[in-house]
Amino acid sequence: MTTNSFVLKFSCPNSVNVPSAVAEFLSRHALEARETQQYADSDTGKLFMRLVAGKQSGGIPIDLVRRAFAQVAQDHQMEWSIRVGERSARVLIMVSAFDHCLVDLLYRWRIGELPMHVTGIVSNHPIEAFAKHDFQGIPFHYLPVSKDTKQAQEQKLLEIIEGTGTDLVVLARYMQVFSRELSAKLSGRAINIHHSFLPGFKGAKPYHQAHAYGVKVMGATAHYVTADLDEGPIIEQDVERISHFDSPESLVRKGRDIERRVLARAIRYHIDDRVFTNGRKTVVFPD
Repeated sequence: MTTNSFVLKFSCPNSVNVPSAVAEFLSRHALEARETQQYADSDTGKLFMRLVAGKQSGGIPIDLVRRAFAQVAQDHQMEWSIRVGERSARVLIMVSAFDHCLVDLLYRWRIGELPMHVTGIVSNHPIEAFAKHDFQGIPFHYLPVSKDTKQAQEQKLLEIIEGTGTDLVVLARYMQVFSRELSAKLSGRAINIHHSFLPGFKGAKPYHQAHAYGVKVMGATAHYVTADLDEGPIIEQDVERISHFDSPESLVRKGRDIERRVLARAIRYHIDDRVFTNGRKTVVFPD
């Protein structure tokens, strides 16, 4: 397979030799760096780099590039990936009763703002709950769940993910908690939107909690799913000023707007290979 460009992403122990090794690799294969971003974390001693590379003319044999870079990665203890620039991420969207994030993501996808392929929609509510929406042929999977059926339901979900070749699972206000086993299997490839500014106001009715405390800003948080509820590495956040005039209902309304834009940005950063996990934190290169 050949490609016109690719995205190289890696993290490794920081060393002055790493940038020169990458530059030598590009030169040896007649590749040019079109975009480069890097960050050295003094706390962890790790280097993070994202590189877009290509050729001025002709295609690039991507398998050859991967094999060649594997030796560089081994020499410098890298965690790395190479993605073909033209490939769109395959994304599965999960949703419960609140559909504002789902509708927003589908709109952004249809106008080309989010370069992804939607492999399906999964909900614990039947499709009749979304009768006002036209999914235009997107597969819809109704997977009801209860305490007694949770394990079987998650197994069906895994079968859908694997059967569709899904790269990323998006919890677009999916109001069910994954088991520790499922969270582990989806580590680094499941994003949740939490309707508050984490780490404060966790759990149910965060806007009502915020109102009770008289906060002056409210927000939303997109983070990776982990076994610890609402404590995964944070990808993106945003806030909005509020006042004593706001009611819980107006906070919910304003919160929906924040949730939509925060989740969309987090997905775009992830599918564009701009997010690195760094312990409990993330490194996110802006676009």
